[in-house]
Amino acid sequence: MKRDLLHLVIGVLCGLLLAGILRFILPDSGDADVARYREVRDFVRANYVRPVSDEALLESALHGMVEDLDRYSRFLGREQVAEFERETGGRYRGIGVVFRDPPRDGQVLFCLPDSPAERAGIRVGDRLISVDGVRLTDMQDGDLSRRVAAATDTSIDLVLASRDGGERSLSLETLELVDPTVRHARVLDSDRGIGYLAITSFSHQTPDEFDRAIENVTAQGARALVLDVRGNPGGVLSSAVRVANRFLAGGVVVTTEGRAESTSYEAAPGEARYAGLPLVVLIDSDSASASEVLAGALQDHRAAVLVGAPTYGKGMVQKIRAFGEHEAIVKLTSSYYYTPAHRNLERTVDKAWEFGLVPDFAVDVPAAARKRVHAFLATHTPPASALDELRRWEQDDGLDLIPEPPPDAELDAAVALLSGERPERLARASEGSAR
Repeated sequence: MKRDLLHLVIGVLCGLLLAGILRFILPDSGDADVARYREVRDFVRANYVRPVSDEALLESALHGMVEDLDRYSRFLGREQVAEFERETGGRYRGIGVVFRDPPRDGQVLFCLPDSPAERAGIRVGDRLISVDGVRLTDMQDGDLSRRVAAATDTSIDLVLASRDGGERSLSLETLELVDPTVRHARVLDSDRGIGYLAITSFSHQTPDEFDRAIENVTAQGARALVLDVRGNPGGVLSSAVRVANRFLAGGVVVTTEGRAESTSYEAAPGEARYAGLPLVVLIDSDSASASEVLAGALQDHRAAVLVGAPTYGKGMVQKIRAFGEHEAIVKLTSSYYYTPAHRNLERTVDKAWEFGLVPDFAVDVPAAARKRVHAFLATHTPPASALDELRRWEQDDGLDLIPEPPPDAELDAAVALLSGERPERLARASEGSAR
């Protein structure tokens, strides 16, 4: 009886969720649309070769309804919502540990500064044995992060083994932590004062991360900057606008134009802390969406030189709406964005091109070399407090644990440009390095 009642409640909730999304995407749809869905659903449920739940059928229908519209619109079900919120919110629940690859082995590479793990005394090289009594060897891929994230209101119990084999138990709280999107900030050339930082995606936390990182490199003597958005797929539009504003004292950063409304994002003069700073932006074919907004604004205002390869070409903006108390999220294409020069970069608008922004200086890079650069950009920079232990571990076991930048022709070209080399010389140098 209770099970039947539960199924009834789930069915009602699923129906309400479907109706809500239908009203959002197809405002003129009525009961006939819902009735047609139910008719097809009942046919599938009665005749499909194996049993399938109403919830699975509903989710398949919602995916198809939204994702057939274009290549950017998405329906995100319950399993995908948490990852989406982490990507856009820039925060996640955890203990602040970066594991050595593969993470399923549970070996700690280092702890993030001021994280629960660092405060609890977890050290470089510790190996996680169990979480809340469940051994790592009995977990599937992804179980570890899910177990840690699920411990929202309680402590989490860990058993760890140190590199010398001794075991110990710890109990610690999980916290909301920043998932870093600004990485590898450093001074490349202290004599010429050239700094560097990479933005791997745009979350709500990115502008504050960026401010801290650039303050750090300028405090170390940087008087020019290489800003790397290679491989950056985009993210939160307003964050890209805020970062662009750091270099623009006025004018349009980007406009969005849709059926219902147009919005212009203007640079606020008081936010332009680094206007006039010599700037090179690295781009490639995996720089998309919000990263193209940033690069396009800086290029149109002549605030930066773009170096690398043509960008992906995503000129559409998605409106985000949550349904069913965040049990589902719909990303729906609602407008196009335009650079300050009113360039739309969406490559599906005109089949004459197959990319977005064109760099001011192109550097040809083999696919294998680009893959190595992307792999490095995705890594976390170890904190200074962990470097000595990591080096000892490397020396003791003959390992490579500290991520090292690979050969990078595009970065070399950016440094050459900021060092005052003539464009003709830069072109010859980049052609040579591409071979």
